[in-house]
Amino acid sequence: MARKARIRLTSSDYTKLEEVCSELKAIAEKTGVKITGPIPLPTKKLKVPVLKSPCGEGTQTWDKWELRIHKRLIDIDAEDRVMRRIMRIRVPEEVYVSIELM
Repeated sequence: MARKARIRLTSSDYTKLEEVCSELKAIAEKTGVKITGPIPLPTKKLKVPVLKSPCGEGTQTWDKWELRIHKRLIDIDAEDRVMRRIMRIRVPEEVYVSIELM
């Protein structure tokens, strides 16, 4: 039975997240290993209401800021040559990667 690696990718910038996913897919296609994903997980939305007036007086007007955190899940066969190539990928600062071997 082959070992699998579960790769979780999270980012607030979905374009950079998709770039990393496509790089992982390209590695899997070149080496010929089985890959499942990228599976989009639910997007977490962090909402922060902020009072517009700095002093707090006047009309109660609010700015509503939102930060969206996008997540992807990829399962890939954990062969040595594939894992070495995955470790060499240049990952942008906004994208967080966690690899779990199963």
